[in-house]
Amino acid sequence: MIGATLDRRIDRDGVAVSEFLDDYFARQLERAARHGDEYVRLWVAARDGAAGGKRIRPELVLAAHAAFAGSGTAESVRLASAFELLHTAFLMHDDVIDHDLVRRGAPNVAGHFALDGVGRGLPVDRANDYGEASAILAGDLLIAGALRVVAELEAPRSVRASVLEIVDECVFLAAAGEHADVRQAGAAPDERDILAMIENKTASYSFSAPLQAGAVLGGASAAAVERLGEIGRHLGVAFQLRDDVLGVFGSAELTGKSVLSDLREGKETLLIAYARVHPDWSRAAHGFGSPELDDAGAARLRRAIESSGARDRVERLIDARCTAAVDAIAAAQLPHDLHEALTVTAGICAERAR
Repeated sequence: MIGATLDRRIDRDGVAVSEFLDDYFARQLERAARHGDEYVRLWVAARDGAAGGKRIRPELVLAAHAAFAGSGTAESVRLASAFELLHTAFLMHDDVIDHDLVRRGAPNVAGHFALDGVGRGLPVDRANDYGEASAILAGDLLIAGALRVVAELEAPRSVRASVLEIVDECVFLAAAGEHADVRQAGAAPDERDILAMIENKTASYSFSAPLQAGAVLGGASAAAVERLGEIGRHLGVAFQLRDDVLGVFGSAELTGKSVLSDLREGKETLLIAYARVHPDWSRAAHGFGSPELDDAGAARLRRAIESSGARDRVERLIDARCTAAVDAIAAAQLPHDLHEALTVTAGICAERAR
């Protein structure tokens, strides 16, 4: 998604991120070999979990850094790679929290080791425990790895300390957001609670922190860094709200995600918070949160969300957040390339279909 806004110089640095990650995992696999084949398999699964994806966060780091530094550097690639390691770790932990064994159409880390456990004759519940424990450990390793990569940046001490503080804060906020998300399940959260959760869980580490960290490494002023944090919050909320809409009304062929899973899980999104106060929702809501929800039941829920006006309200909020991002971009006096890229990105956040 974000890649559509960036120039070819950033695309080449994107290849460098892949090369850095390949080298990083090769070194960890070599270390792991001293501790047995099973530990090697854990690192192989972690490496495979980092493959693919949109690489949004590295591209934001690279774009912000290049805008202020004038060109990419090996250190900007290292920083961009650290954010991808962090993202991969959060996905692993998120899958454990959601008890998901598949990601991107294939077994995730938990699924991989759960299948291994079943193959070794473990009962299914014990095999799943083994899989989830493996995923937690893999995620922990990648968070520690990301922090080490940042701590070893070749940059002035004050710059490195500022970047590390940004990364530490986004981890802190992501955990707060994830904890709130779990707590909100079945609790009928209101708009304020849901938006606060999104800002912490998604917007901070996916948009604000990559932009700010890249800018700091590139020599941006404190005022520009603060503005990028605001821009990132608006973009991140719009991005997640669009994701929630696509999770119910999108195309599985385009998104790669079932349009039943959020409804079966009973995911407390803003769509549901808005719909819940309308009588049409109460007449259809008996299937919400049921693992047995079928296509007909999901269709009833979608109609209730539509007729309640909830979808329109969320769409208006997405537009408002994107407009706020564009206004903040215009006021920030950013370098031209970054200004243009982020403005286009705001439009894509509003209109994307995947």
